[in-house]
Amino acid sequence: MTELKDILYKVAINAVVGNTIIGVNKIEFDSRRVEQDDVFVAIRGTVSDGHDFIGKAIDQGALAVVCEKKPTIIVEGVTYVEVGDTQSALAMMASNYYGSPSGNLKLIGVTGTNGKTTIATLLYQLFKKAGFKVGLLSTVKILVDSQEYNTTHTTPDSLTINYYLKEMNAVGVEYCFMEVSSHGIDQKRTEGLEFVGGIFTNLSHDHLDYHNTFKEYRDVKKKFFDSLSPKAFAIVNKDDKNGEFMLQNTKAKKYSYALKTYADYRGQIIENSLEGLLLKLNDQEVWTKLIGSFNAYNLLAIFGTAELLGLETLETLQLLSDLQSVSGRFQYLISDEKITAIVDYAHTPDALKNVLETINDIRTNNETLITVVGCGGDRDKSKRPVMGNIAAKLSNKVIFTSDNPRTENPDQIIEEIEKGVEPQDYKKTLSITNRKQAIKTACQLAQKDDIILIAGKGHEAYQEINGKRNDFDDFEIVGKELKKINK
Repeated sequence: MTELKDILYKVAINAVVGNTIIGVNKIEFDSRRVEQDDVFVAIRGTVSDGHDFIGKAIDQGALAVVCEKKPTIIVEGVTYVEVGDTQSALAMMASNYYGSPSGNLKLIGVTGTNGKTTIATLLYQLFKKAGFKVGLLSTVKILVDSQEYNTTHTTPDSLTINYYLKEMNAVGVEYCFMEVSSHGIDQKRTEGLEFVGGIFTNLSHDHLDYHNTFKEYRDVKKKFFDSLSPKAFAIVNKDDKNGEFMLQNTKAKKYSYALKTYADYRGQIIENSLEGLLLKLNDQEVWTKLIGSFNAYNLLAIFGTAELLGLETLETLQLLSDLQSVSGRFQYLISDEKITAIVDYAHTPDALKNVLETINDIRTNNETLITVVGCGGDRDKSKRPVMGNIAAKLSNKVIFTSDNPRTENPDQIIEEIEKGVEPQDYKKTLSITNRKQAIKTACQLAQKDDIILIAGKGHEAYQEINGKRNDFDDFEIVGKELKKINK
């Protein structure tokens, strides 16, 4: 049991009814999981309001309630703690409950629209290869040194974050690399965490279903850098016009990386092919197995971060050359018939454009580029025609299909994507709602040396339709379909 007053350390409290010098079992913000002697934190969510479930939480044994507004009925023997923001309170309470675990390791946050997963995962790889015990909190998975756990959110809730950081403490993890999403920042999930560094990748059209405007989305990202301490570092992509904006009010030490402008960490692409990249990083050449200019930016961020964390330049370059691509991020295979299939998580206009331009940069143009792409349901609708336009413009053939339609009609989503196709590109496109059939058709259309891009879902091993997640793996499916073809 932990005393409630200790869990509430540094929480901005407006009023208390009852006693805070009591032992509580654990913290919960989901009333369904509350058990005897727990403290329940009432969160106002986008779907439901935890304040409506305070009574249920008490019925299930909650000994204390943290809320923004006290209920009209006060139950004797229950402590009520009123705060201005329960999301912020939950984050601080989670850190206190688990013993402020972020302060016992070097925690680095990666934020931006594209590249978060790749940078966080490759930094994990690099520091692991350098001989350190390392942690990872990412979209794809959570890693506590070598122990792997599944994840459902880019940035988990603050209780989950602090639980796994505590697990990392227990096994002696020295560095942890964490994706920091705009949702996570906005919902205060990263408050109370002690970051030694922050990385900004880029900013483009995404999550406007949640943030309403691009300015709001940008400003939320900036809050992460505003919160860094003077002991931390902030390293940003200077080629993105938002990079300098992120640094405006930060107290952290400021650094930058770029391919096109002067920066602390400068890069130049010397060779770019399907075999990899030859880069010059601060006048040192390095060959890597990663592909494309977007990965050149990712590698620059990794190079700069490794140096800022104390690794020697030569060792960092050697480790960079040994890094393996991340699942679902420009992951490719070449069939016996010499057809190249690429699976990528590109689900924003900018990411799709980057991937298609990368493919066009490294191919001879004697091949046909066939793109299979869709857009997720119940998400930002304004990007659908933009992605349709980009896919049709930069491909030889396009098959529009389902992504994760969720609760929307997939045919309606495809119609909205098609609206962005310009008249001169109509003949390039066809629509196949069933994603597996779309991938199969792309494989059947492909000839020797052609390239198939399957965009949008990347590492995801499911397709979500009407609230149900069905097993579905783009990379696995395209591999099987290509094996069936005997041209």
